Amino acid sequence: MIAETVPFLDLMTPHRQLEEELLEVVRRAIRSASFIGGFAVTEFEESFARCCGTRYCIGVGSGTDALRFAIIAAGIGSCDTVVTVPNTFIATTEAISQAGASPEFVDIDESTYNMDPEKLRIFLEEQCVEQGSGNLISRRSGKRIAGIIPVHLYGQMADMDPILELAEKYRLVVIEDACQAHGAKYFSRKHNKWFNAGSMGRSAAFSFYPGKNLGACGEAGAVVTNDEEVMAATRILRDHGQSQKYYHDVEGYNGRLDAIQAGMLAVKLEYLEQWNASRRRAAQHYNELFASYGTEVVLPSEKTWSKAVHHLYVIRTCDRDGVRAALKGEGIDTGIHYPVPLHQQRPYLHLGYRNEELPIATLVATQILSLPMFPSLRPAQQELVVSTISKVASPVPG
Repeated sequence: MIAETVPFLDLMTPHRQLEEELLEVVRRAIRSASFIGGFAVTEFEESFARCCGTRYCIGVGSGTDALRFAIIAAGIGSCDTVVTVPNTFIATTEAISQAGASPEFVDIDESTYNMDPEKLRIFLEEQCVEQGSGNLISRRSGKRIAGIIPVHLYGQMADMDPILELAEKYRLVVIEDACQAHGAKYFSRKHNKWFNAGSMGRSAAFSFYPGKNLGACGEAGAVVTNDEEVMAATRILRDHGQSQKYYHDVEGYNGRLDAIQAGMLAVKLEYLEQWNASRRRAAQHYNELFASYGTEVVLPSEKTWSKAVHHLYVIRTCDRDGVRAALKGEGIDTGIHYPVPLHQQRPYLHLGYRNEELPIATLVATQILSLPMFPSLRPAQQELVVSTISKVASPVPG
């Protein structure tokens, strides 16, 4: 008999703790009949903008909406291509395609799993040609390179200084996919200061899917930006292209953030820093436990310029399936983020990428394993996780 089960994610504990505050949000909405827009949405937008260190926040229906609207609002469309990474949730590339553009991939840094700025440089300099207009044209697609979407994967920001430097050199728009990075920070060597996730690109997209560090009780997302034009365009796009009711400037979308989700997010936002601190402590304890057991796995690497928020705690091992099975046998749930890189997924096979072109993303997809990580994770649960792994893990070839 299994003595104790360890869930991959615990959504019940925080909601039980905040139950009365969250129910009061529902009561206010019912009493006021304010369900779409209104004070609750505006209040959350202002609070989350302050949290991110940006001038504007525009609440939308999902993280995918946020990415799509940010791309369209930046003026990227059917003649363009956007560079991103293949080891991300498909929403990143769905948003690019649904905005009319095409995705192209560069490989990742093996230690952070985020976009490798050096691979980006090589792509821009060697796989693109510069026209007399100054536009970069992709040799693969024949389209203009218009933007870069670095994904702040697992709660750690990509190395933004060199990415932004390349973007400035080639006049490219940078849109941060911060859907896993609520509250993460990056130290800019160029500016000698810390920046919040979402505050460095022209805009950024956040998801508030329930399992995120800041999660709604349903679907929700947001675009944050310091750019007034992006803000105005996103507000119109999310509401059927309306600048005022029944007056449509463009053909838009039904992508609004509803008042109940906004109110619940406002409640939870007060606890985000506390929850992120708990995640950092849990990550540090995992690191200490693995060191004490001498377990032969590759641990997450947090750079000196990073303050990660550990949305996920991801290890690497050659015997991923065996380790996962052993953990399951002890009642421990795990995840894989993500088992199939996007260049291998059916919707993108037509792009013609070979695994040898993206070797790191291809390799790590076979080795990564996401361990239980949530604010209420207890040291005893972590001890069980690590002790189980230590019995079965095989080393990753170095």
